Order: sequence, then structure tokens, then C-alpha cells
Amino acid sequence: MSRIEKMSILGVRSFGIEDKDKQIITFFSPLTILVGPNGAGKTTIIECLKYICTGDFPPGTKGNTFVHDPKVAQETDVRAQIRLRFRDVNGELIAVQRAMVCTQKSKKTEFKTLEGVITRTKHGEKVSLSSKCAEIDREMISSLGVSKSVLNNVIFCHQEDSNWPLSEGKALKQKFDEIFSATRYIKALETLRQNRLKEIEQNLSKIMRLDNEIKALDSRKKQMEKDNSELEQKMEKVFQGTDEQLNDLYHNHQRTVREKERRLVDCQRELEKLNKESRLLNQEKSELLVEQGRLQLQADRHQEHIRARDSLIQSLATQLELDGFERGPFSERHIKNFHKLVRERQEREAEIASQLMNDFAEKETLKQEQIDEIRDKKTGLGRIIELKSEILSKKQNELRNVKYELQQLEGSSDRILELDQELSKAERELSKAEKNSNVDVLKTEVISLQNEKADLDRTLRKLDQEMEQLNHHTTTRTQMEMLTKDKADKDEQIRKIKSRHSDELTSLLGYFPNKKQLEDWLHSKSKEINQTRDRLAKLNKELASAEQNKNHINNELKRKEEQLSSYEDKLFDVCGSQDFESDLDRLKEEIEKSSKQRAMLAGATAVYSQFITQLTDENQSCCPVCQRVFQTEAELQEVISDLQSKLRLAPDKLKSTESELKKKEKRRDEMLGLVPMRQSIIDLKEKEIPELRNKLQNVNRDIQRLKNDIEEQETLLGTIMPEEESAKVCLTDITIMERFQMELKDVERKIAQQAAKLQGLDLDRTVQQVNQEKQEKQHKLDTVSSKMELNRKLIQDQQEQIQYLKSTTNELKSEKLQISTNLQRRQQMEEQTVELSTEVQSLSREIKDAKEQLSPLETILEKFQQEKEELINKKNKSNKIAQDKMNDIKEKVKNIHGYMKDIENYIQDGKDDYKKQKENELNQVIAQLSECEKHKENINKEMGIMRQDIDTQKIQERWLQDNLTLRKRNEELKEVEEERKQHLKEMGQMQVLQMKNEHQKLEEKIDNIKRNHSLAIGRQKGYEEEIIHFKRELREPQFRDAEEKHREMMIVMRTTELVNKDLDIYYKTLDQAIMKFHSMKMEEINKIIRDLWRSTYRGQDIEYIEIRSDADENVSASDKRRNYNYRVVMLKGDTALDMRGRCSAGQKVLASLIIRLALAETFCLNCGILALDEPTTNLDRENIESLAHALVEIIKSRSQQRNFQLLVITHDEDFVELLGRSEYVEKFYRIKKNIDQCSEIVTCNVSSLGSYVH
Repeated sequence: MSRIEKMSILGVRSFGIEDKDKQIITFFSPLTILVGPNGAGKTTIIECLKYICTGDFPPGTKGNTFVHDPKVAQETDVRAQIRLRFRDVNGELIAVQRAMVCTQKSKKTEFKTLEGVITRTKHGEKVSLSSKCAEIDREMISSLGVSKSVLNNVIFCHQEDSNWPLSEGKALKQKFDEIFSATRYIKALETLRQNRLKEIEQNLSKIMRLDNEIKALDSRKKQMEKDNSELEQKMEKVFQGTDEQLNDLYHNHQRTVREKERRLVDCQRELEKLNKESRLLNQEKSELLVEQGRLQLQADRHQEHIRARDSLIQSLATQLELDGFERGPFSERHIKNFHKLVRERQEREAEIASQLMNDFAEKETLKQEQIDEIRDKKTGLGRIIELKSEILSKKQNELRNVKYELQQLEGSSDRILELDQELSKAERELSKAEKNSNVDVLKTEVISLQNEKADLDRTLRKLDQEMEQLNHHTTTRTQMEMLTKDKADKDEQIRKIKSRHSDELTSLLGYFPNKKQLEDWLHSKSKEINQTRDRLAKLNKELASAEQNKNHINNELKRKEEQLSSYEDKLFDVCGSQDFESDLDRLKEEIEKSSKQRAMLAGATAVYSQFITQLTDENQSCCPVCQRVFQTEAELQEVISDLQSKLRLAPDKLKSTESELKKKEKRRDEMLGLVPMRQSIIDLKEKEIPELRNKLQNVNRDIQRLKNDIEEQETLLGTIMPEEESAKVCLTDITIMERFQMELKDVERKIAQQAAKLQGLDLDRTVQQVNQEKQEKQHKLDTVSSKMELNRKLIQDQQEQIQYLKSTTNELKSEKLQISTNLQRRQQMEEQTVELSTEVQSLSREIKDAKEQLSPLETILEKFQQEKEELINKKNKSNKIAQDKMNDIKEKVKNIHGYMKDIENYIQDGKDDYKKQKENELNQVIAQLSECEKHKENINKEMGIMRQDIDTQKIQERWLQDNLTLRKRNEELKEVEEERKQHLKEMGQMQVLQMKNEHQKLEEKIDNIKRNHSLAIGRQKGYEEEIIHFKRELREPQFRDAEEKHREMMIVMRTTELVNKDLDIYYKTLDQAIMKFHSMKMEEINKIIRDLWRSTYRGQDIEYIEIRSDADENVSASDKRRNYNYRVVMLKGDTALDMRGRCSAGQKVLASLIIRLALAETFCLNCGILALDEPTTNLDRENIESLAHALVEIIKSRSQQRNFQLLVITHDEDFVELLGRSEYVEKFYRIKKNIDQCSEIVTCNVSSLGSYVH
């Protein structure tokens, strides 16, 4: 099972580009945690893992944005490198490296992916393979044991795509189909079906084609046999002239035919030229017709404009009552006169309208003056009414007040008697109160109590001083106790810091250092790290150079091997084997033999001819070679016949021998031309290729050595850097510890000072005794103070009572005096009442008169305003009528001007002349076209006549050829007759009478034989011609190897039928297996999702969630495959609702996370890796805690699986602390930005979470 071990990052996003900035992360098992703030580079680690495993960039990211920005780095070229070391499904160690380069151009950046390298370790040996990106992607997927879709959507899912389980239906279906890996099987089924149908259709079409060709060949064969039988009887007439006359006639006939054919070709060319000219004329005719139509349309429009202008003039003249414009058309003089009359009429109408408006304006002004006069009178009366109403209101108020005062004075005499009785009663009570008062006695008691209080105050002050002195020493003792406690706390803090870092620092330095020692050690470590990075950079440069040299050697070796293969193929094509020298020697021997045989055959013709001449012409009956005498004539004839047969065969043998000799000499020349190539092959095999392979082995050894050195340096750097980071973390606590130690010394000094203060202290009374006495004195003081307050209150009450009685007496006296004064003013107020009543009545009458005058004025004002509005309406109506009339005239005049402008433009452009010109051109083109058609017709007639003559001449040519053949055969017959005469001459010397009977019999026999022979020869020639023709046809590509092809196609057809049956069985089995696999996996996934949701989600609104895979009902009947549509639903009781669009952001995050965990549990059997990027996004505290608990349970359940690795990236340190409470987390990685704003990865202990300062 696969698992990842270590990864290095250089030049990706915010990770630096220098070798010292390379960050190495080791993945723990079972849990690796990365913590850091936003923007520190946490998600980049998952992006790097995804890129190194699949070759895919993060969503929405192009290659140039994935690499560190060259502008930020202030470099032209920025190289990025990601290296990953992991174990594959077989447990073998694999290292993979991907590299990229980003180049800053003038206006944009250019991105390029460099060649990747995969290194496998087998049996202790490292084997490196350089390949392209696609091959690396396939190799990575095969090594990790999971599909690419599972890597992208489950294991290394990006934060932006983490909520894909709740995406829209089409995208969700595509994701699940890819994860189930059903797509490739479905495509395989579809491909099988299509291929099967395609093969059946191809075989069927091929069988139909072959059948049609066989039928066509059968028909053709029958036709050819029929033609051959008819060819024997085709000659009806025989030429009677000489051979020369026949040849002359034949040549003259061919010359005549050629001339007529040449004339026919000329006529065809002329006809093509006329056709081209006709096409041009037709095109020109169509263009002229279009132009004529356009010009005719313009002319018709011109006439319509004239008629419309005249109609408008007549209409306007009738409207304006102008004479002389009743009939059209109108000349230019009429039109000018019309425009002049219209302008005069417009000016007159404008003057009438202006005069009318002026009259209306004067009437409106007069009416407005009348309205203003009435309105002023109305306003004056309104103001008078308002002023007199205000005066009336004031007088009425004064009258009411006076009447009220008179009413009040009616009971004043009775009130004076009541006041006298109350006044005497009050004076009696005042005298009694003054007599019973003891204020002086109470004042004396107060003075004595004040003296007693002063004594008690002095006693209390003395007790306070004594208490203060005692408290001063008590404070010293209390401070000493606090200092002692502070000392113990600081000792405990120092002990904790030492216990926290003692083991780590002792393992690093061998002892527990102070701050200076630790800083010196860190300085030395930093120096060592820089040196290691420098060595690593140097080794990387050497490795890059060696790899470049290796690529060069590989390319050169590949080129040499291709060249060697090409030479060997050429040599094999010529020789047929690789033994070049023996083949060449054997070919030379065969050429020598063939040359000798050709010379022998060339001489044999002359020798055989001479021998035959000697034996026939000369009267010698002995052999020309051995001089042996022939005993009989038959023996002699047998020798002559044998020589003649050899003489007939000699030319054919000589020809075949010469042909074979030429082929061999040609092959020898080709092989001699390949001698330099043979030498090149020897050099390549024995020298160049072995040298390159040795160089490649040396370079591979150097590369392996450099990689080992680099790995050693990286391992050393990976060991030193965590030590340095751990020491840096400890340095902060060591600094705090030294500060505690300094504070501890200060506390010990203060304790010594307080102890010195308390030395020699001896007091008789304790603080408790002094405090008890002080309380007793304080109680007495409080009693005295309460008595003093009581006496003072009694004094104050008696004084307030006497003062109240005095004030009551004074008030009664004052009221009595006021009533007496008011009785004296009564007569004056009665006279004022009569006067005010008279004024009120007078003002009421005046207001009533003013209101009566105001009512007629309002009626008149309304009448005048109504008349003014009617006047304004008349004015507007008259103005509108006049304006409408003038606008109508202007509009008609404008239309007339528009038509006149179009008419003038038509006349000025000369459209009539242009139209006549185009009509003349059209007539000329029609005439030319008619003439061209006549010429074409004449040529076609001439060509028809010439074709008939040529056909007739061909019949004559065939007759002449038949006559020539007949003459040739007659010549052959004459030769046979002459030979027969020669034989008769020879026979004259023999026994004629004896031989006549034999001769007669032989002649009859010969006639029969000749007759049969002629028939056989005729049939043979026909058959030979047919055989030659059919052989020629059989040599064509479509009939070559027809029987073998037919047999092969029958085998293919039978095999295809068997394959189709097997494919049907396989198709049905695979389809059923896919559906069964899908059902089982969905049931397993939903069970895991249900358990995880119930153990994680703390809400009560959703019991659990699950993935529903509904079969697609819209599948056609011909397609028997089953498609599935996926959706995520939430269940409460028996109700299931789609989560998409109904759940909150936190529920969406939690559901997506749980679905990914379930998919990983189900599909990642060979790969136990799972990366979670910010899993607590949008989750509340309760759900975060339950998620942490669920992850710990998952880790616990899969702890037996040694390749299980969970990678959690988060910025929530509380969540990390919850995970850290389990026994599976000891260290975590903290990601931060250094001073150069480059990302750094630091290893930290879980116990340091609380002490880290951001």
C-alpha cells in the first residue's frame, strides 16, 4: 500500500527560489498537522502534492501564477522544483521530481514545464527514468494505486472545490462517475457495440462488393467469349490490291483520321472559347438587365415625384384660393410664381395672427387691472375686519376681568370678620409657645457634650497613632510573606521551563545551556546550515550539468542506433541477410557462371546453324563433330531435327540468361554501392555506440553519486534545520527563564531588607488590644454625638414653631389690609364695566358692516376672473388655429421642396441619358449573344459530321487491319508451300512410284492434320489471347491472390462471428457487474456517511445525510445501459430533502467533509492518504469539537493500517489542541513568513502551542 514520506518545495508561490529557501516536510503517520495564519502558504502544500501526483494545477491557476513571481524575486528566470519521496503499492521506494521555469518577458511571463524524473529503488539499486509529463502522470497513478479523479476530488481536494458534493446536478454526476471509474467501462461497452456493428457492416459491404464483382466478371467473360466467336466471322470483303497499296491506304487512312481528330480538337477548343464568351455575355446581359431595372425604377420614382409635387401644389393652391394652378404639369415659371404667392400669403397670415394676439393681450391687461382693483378693495376690508376683531377681543377680555374682580369683592366684608377671629387666635398661640420654650437649657447641655466629645477625639487620635505603629510592622511581615511566595512561584516557573526543554537541549548540546551558550550554538548551526545549502546548491548545479550531458549522450546514442537500424534495414533490403561479404562473393560467382552460359548460348546458335547447313546442303552423312557416319537417312534426319529444336530453344534461353545476368549485375552494383554503408555499420557497432554507452554508464554513475550526495546533504539539512528551529523555540523560554532568575535575585534581596526591619522589635500591647480599646472609645463618642444631635433638633423645632406662628400672624394682617383697599376701588370698576360694554357693541356693529360689504366684492372678483380665463382660452384657441394653419402650409411647402430637390437631382445626374445608354448596350449584348449561339450551333453541326466521319474511318481502319493480318497469314502460307516444293524436289531423287502411294496417303493424312492443326491453331490463338488478357487482369491489384484473399476473408468472417458471440456475453456480464458494483459501493458509502454524521453533527434538525443515486428514466429503449443521477439529501424522520440550496454554510462544509471521508474509506484501499484543508471553516465550536473527536476515532480505527496518513491544514490552534490531546500527535508544523516574506516550515511540539507568540 502506498504512503508519502517526504516532500521538498522550491520556488512555488510564496516559497523562495534560493537553495537556502528550500523547505522540506516529513509526513508523519497517522497524523500530520500544519498550522499557520492566512497567506502563510498552507494550501500551497496540498497544491504541490496534487501537482506532483497528477500534474494538474490548482483550479483557476495557470502555470505562470503557480511559480514564484519573477517580478517579486527580481529575476528574469525563476525555476520551481517539487520533489516527493513515497512508497508505492508494492512498498518500493520511489522519488519523483517535477520542475518548471517562468521567464519574464517585456509585457508578459512565459511558463514552461521541464522534463520530470522518476527514480525507483529495486534490490538496493536506483533506476532513474526521464519521461514526459503524461507518462509521469500515468506512472504516479499506477504507483499510488488510485485513479486520478480520486486524487483530485477526494485525497488532495483543493479548498475552493471542497464543497463539490453539493454542486449542481450535471457537475456532481460527472464527479461521481469519474470516482466510480464507471466511465471507462461504459465507454468500453459503447465502443464494443459500435465496433461490432461497424465490423458487421464492413464485412457485409465487402461480401456484397465481392459478389457483385464476381457477377460482373462472369458477365464479362461470357461477353468476351461471344466477341471472340464473332471475331472469326467479321470479315465480309477482302482487299484486292498489293501489300504496298494496302499499307499506303492504311497509312493514308490513319493520316486522314488524325487530321479529322485534330480538326475535332480545334473545334472543341473553339466551342469552349465560344462557351466562355457566351457565359461572359450572359453575365454582362444579366448585369445590364439588373441595371436597367434599377434605372427604370428610378425613372418611375421620378415621375411619381413630379405627380406628387403637382398634386401638392394643386392642393395648397386650392387651400389658399390661388388662381392659375388648377391643372398640371407645371413649368418652372409656374412653380416660382407659386412659391412667391405662398410666401406672401404666409406673411399676411402671420401679420393677422400677430394683430389678433395683440388685441387679446390688451383685453387681458384691462381685465387684469379690474381684478386687481377689486382684489385691493377686498384686501382693505379684510384688514379692517381683522384689526377691529383684535380690538374687540381685547375689550372683551378686559370686561371679563373687571366683572370677575367685582364678583370677588362681593364677599369681602364677611372675610374681614373671619380674619379678625383668626388673627386673635394666632397671637394667643404665639405667646404660649414663647412662654413654654427651654432653648437656653438645651444650649448649655450641648456645650457640655461638645467638651466631652473633644476629649474622646483626642483619646482616639492617640489610639490611631499607636495602631499605625503596630500596623507598620504588620505590613512589613505581610510583605515578607508575599515576597517568599513570589520566590516560590518563580522557582516553580524556572523548574517548568527546565523540565520542558531539558531533554531536548541536552540531546542537542549535551548540557542545559544559558542564553549566551544557546545563541552561540544557534550561530554555529546557522553557519553549518548555510554551508550545507551551499554544498547542496553546488551539487544541484553539477547534477543539472550531468543530467544535461546525459540527455545529450542519450540523444546522440539514440541517433546512432537509429542510423545503425536504418543502415541494417537498407542492407537487408538489398542482401536479404546480414552476411554481406559471403552474399557478395556468391553473387559474383553466379554472375561469372551466367556470363559463361550467355557466351556459350550466343555461340551455339552459329554452331547449330552451320552444322545443320553442313548436314543438309552438303552430301556428307557423317557428324560434323566426331565424323561418325550415319547409317541411315532416318538417323541423319533425327540428328538434324534435334539440332533444329536446340536452335529454336537457344534464343529464348539466351534471352532469359541475359535478363537474369542483368538482374544479378544490378544487384551486384547495388551491393558494391553499400560497401561504405557496411563499413559505417561496423564502425557504429564496434566503436561509436559502445563508446557512447560507456560514457552513458559513467554519467549515470556520476548522476547517481550526485543524487546520493544531494540526498545525504538534504537529509543532513532536514536533520539540522528542525534542530535549529527547536533551539530557536527554546531560546524564547531560556530568555524568559533568565529574566525569572534576575527577578528571583531581586526578591531575595527585598526579603533580607524586610528581615532587617523586623529585628529588635518588642511591643507590650497587641493590635487586638489597641483595636478593642479604640472601639469602646468610638462607642462613647457615638453616644455623645447622638445626644448633641437630639438637643440641637429640639432647639431647632422650638425655634421653627415660634417662627411659623409669627409668619401666620403677619399673613393674616396683610390679607385684611388688601381686602380693605379693594373695597375702596369697587365704584371705579363698575364705571369701567359700563364703558367697555359700550365699546364692544360698537366694534361688533362695524365688523358686521365690513363683512356685508365684502360678500359682493367676492362675487364680482370671481366674475372678472372667469371672464379673464375665457379671454385667455379664446386667445390660445385662435393662436393654435393660426399656428396649425401656418404649420400645415409650411409642411406642404417643405414636401414640395423635397420633391423638387429629388426631381432636380434626377435631371442633373442625367439618369435618362444613362438609361438610354444602358438599353443600347443591352441590345448590343443580346445581338452578340445571338450571333455567338449561331456560331456554336454551326460548330456543333460540323463536329457531329466529323465524329460520324471518324467513326466511319475507324470501321474502315478495322477492315484494313484485318486485311493486313490476312496478307501476313498468306505470306506464311506461301513460305510453307515453298518449303513443301523443296521437299518435293528432294523427294524426286527417291523412289517416286513407290513413294507416290505413300505420298498420297501422307498428303491425305497431312491435309487432315493441317486442317485439324489450323483449327487447333485458331482455337489456340484465341485461347492464348484470352489467357493473356485474363492473366493481365489477374495481375491487377484487385484480382491478385484472389483465392488466398478469399480464404483469408472466410477465416476472418468466421472468426468475427465467434468474436461477436463472445463480445455479447462479455457485454452483458460487464454491464451487470457495473450495476452490482455501483449498488454495493453506494450502500457502503452511505453507511459510513450516516455513522460519521451522527457522531459529528450536534444539531437536532438533521438525523443523517446520504447520497441518492436515481436511475435515469430518460434512457432510450435501444440503450440498455443504466445511467445514474446523484444528489445529496438530508433526512429527518421519513422526510428526505435535497441539501443543495437548503443547508447553511456550516452544514455544507461538514457534509462535504464527511462525504470525502466516506469516499476515502471506500475507494482508497491501496492509498491511505487524505488531506483536509481548513476543515473547520464555518463550523461552530461544538461541531469543531465533535469533528476533532470523529477524526481521532477514525485515526484510532485505522491505526493498525501502517500506511494510513491524515494531513490536516488549519489556522485554528484550538482545533489542533483538541487533536493534540490524543496519543497520535507529538509534533506539528508551523508555517510562517520569514523576513524576506518567503514561506518557512518549522517543526514544533504540541506542548508549545500556548507559548507561541504570533
